[in-house]
Amino acid sequence: MALFTSKERTAFATVGTTQFDVLITTLLADDVLQLFAKHGYTRLLLQVGRGAEPVVPESPPLRVEWYRFKDTLSTDMAECALLISHAGAGSIVEGMKLRKLLLVVVNDQLMHNHQEELAHALADEKHLIATTPGKLREQLQPLLERPPTLVPYQEADATLFPRFLNGVLGLTS
Repeated sequence: MALFTSKERTAFATVGTTQFDVLITTLLADDVLQLFAKHGYTRLLLQVGRGAEPVVPESPPLRVEWYRFKDTLSTDMAECALLISHAGAGSIVEGMKLRKLLLVVVNDQLMHNHQEELAHALADEKHLIATTPGKLREQLQPLLERPPTLVPYQEADATLFPRFLNGVLGLTS
């Protein structure tokens, strides 16, 4: 007897340790949930941080789960098909290291927003897609229909400086 198993397709959204209620509310809009379901997503997992308790619509077209914090988001990030992240450097770097389809949502309500600069610089290099809550829906549809090929982010060579320093000091063997 063969067992039928299906691989769950998850979109995971993280706001980190902050409060970014507009992102969570936008993701829980009926038209956005329908868009996820239309493109084969079976689960939306939300990490809501310090934000308000999410209001999940009654009978959504896919399973919606949420939590505030975990010791690590690594497993949720690694297992998702789509990573939607706030523009915090740590979340962005982790998503790029995992080579995830990465949609970074910039909180455009923040003043002196260095996160916006980081997100857009990395988007210009094709490492991720950057948007704002107001443009999330219009960015999401083409992203789900024809996921782009993102340029893998090359990590820095951690041995480069020590090797250089050893050479300058004559310590090479």
